[in-house]
Amino acid sequence: MLNIAIIGAGRIGHVHARTVAAHPQARLALVCDPIGSAAQDLAAEHGARSCKDAEEVFNDPQVDAVVIGSPTPLHIPHLLAAAKAGKAVLCEKPIALDMKDVEAAKAELDAVTTPVMFGFNRRFDPSFAAVHQAVAAGRIGDLEQLTIISRDPAAPPVEYVKVSGGIFRDMTIHDFDTARFFLGDIVEVHAVGQNLDEAIKEVGDFDAAVVTLRAASGAVATIINNRHCAAGYDQRLEASGRDGALLAENVRATTVRLSNAEVTDAQEPYLDFFLERYADAYRIELSAFIEAVERGTPTPTTIDDAVAALRIAEAATESARTGAVITLG
Repeated sequence: MLNIAIIGAGRIGHVHARTVAAHPQARLALVCDPIGSAAQDLAAEHGARSCKDAEEVFNDPQVDAVVIGSPTPLHIPHLLAAAKAGKAVLCEKPIALDMKDVEAAKAELDAVTTPVMFGFNRRFDPSFAAVHQAVAAGRIGDLEQLTIISRDPAAPPVEYVKVSGGIFRDMTIHDFDTARFFLGDIVEVHAVGQNLDEAIKEVGDFDAAVVTLRAASGAVATIINNRHCAAGYDQRLEASGRDGALLAENVRATTVRLSNAEVTDAQEPYLDFFLERYADAYRIELSAFIEAVERGTPTPTTIDDAVAALRIAEAATESARTGAVITLG
């Protein structure tokens, strides 16, 4: 039984709290958040203790592992503090908002020996994972093209957008990791940003984008993002190879289809948001983290994966603002 603390009692903290509390091999021991009664309220839902100061988490001998869901500028400081305290870490993406912060902490990050995993949960989605396994098994021959469609039902509040680091660091970073998961090293990035929402444009961000990534292998990934989709949370993936194609379609609440005089094969909307769509992915991600900690095996995602995804996000931001194709070393 792994005793886990959660830092951050916001939206993602609630997701992790529910996942930890429901896991048969984990116990939610402590919730930390400095704002109001957020930690106390979330902890009370699951019979855990609460605190406001993250140092209490790092100094608590009853805590074996820490899930970091604090604001992104605190990810590296919290990760390093937890690791120095000998605690395993599951940290939300991105690792930072700027590569300069990663470079400044590079020596300390390189010295981390405790298990550290990053929350790129798309890798653990059952459908996406099944496509990845089929590609690895050679079911479609050499992978030539990967298409990732990720559209949110609605944009986040503008106040959140202001501090998010931009669409490529906040939203597309999951897709950048998925592309690397399938294609390996990315060597070229070209992004086109769109401003369909005036409020988001005014704070200097995009609310839609199309990104093309070229891998070292020559394979190409196309990522299509949008901050608003009337049908719900649109999450699809297609892998195309020399000998065939694999498709992961959207998930709905049921498989019921309606046909009548007005419609044919009408289905329910897509699931509402990531909390529902990726519930299984969060559960499987936690199981993979626990297994790595208990067995002493490498975590499925690492600091290197987080740094690589951030590097692509920064290249995409530059490309969208300048129109240039960015080459990665």
